[in-house]
Amino acid sequence: MHSCERVDASFVDTAPHRFSNSVDLRVTPEQVFEVLGDAAAWPRWATVITGVTWTSPEPRGVGTTRTVRMRAGVVGNEEFLVWEPNTHMAFRFNECSVGGITAFAEDYRIVPTADGCRLTWTMAMAGDRPTHLSIKLSTPMMNATFRYFLRKLRTLTDERFAPALR
Repeated sequence: MHSCERVDASFVDTAPHRFSNSVDLRVTPEQVFEVLGDAAAWPRWATVITGVTWTSPEPRGVGTTRTVRMRAGVVGNEEFLVWEPNTHMAFRFNECSVGGITAFAEDYRIVPTADGCRLTWTMAMAGDRPTHLSIKLSTPMMNATFRYFLRKLRTLTDERFAPALR
């Protein structure tokens, strides 16, 4: 594992590479936060993820840790920087199995709407020179992938909470 810079929550606003996408969901903010807290749900919508393991005991909050395993053998050890139930969560990588990623953080903001809520997901990262170039060249594909993941999240929340939608 390679150490990553211990960025704070503001990194999602200042990172050299930022990907921010939103989705309108027909569920409550509480239901979205429930899904985001469910380790088994992540691989169902963010299909690059193969497994999530919480490594801190409950209750969850700032400082909570987990390990995320992804395709191609990528592993990230995460620490939560923000934990505001039903409205906002953010985490960073403390360590990553990929050496080129020097800093990484994600931010999830949930805002109520007339028909449910809107989730805005921002991923932010920095990398060494080769990784920086690779990210820059793949930006359009990465944004398309993240929008696809959010559509899958909408399908998951619709299916999981369908009785409540009627």
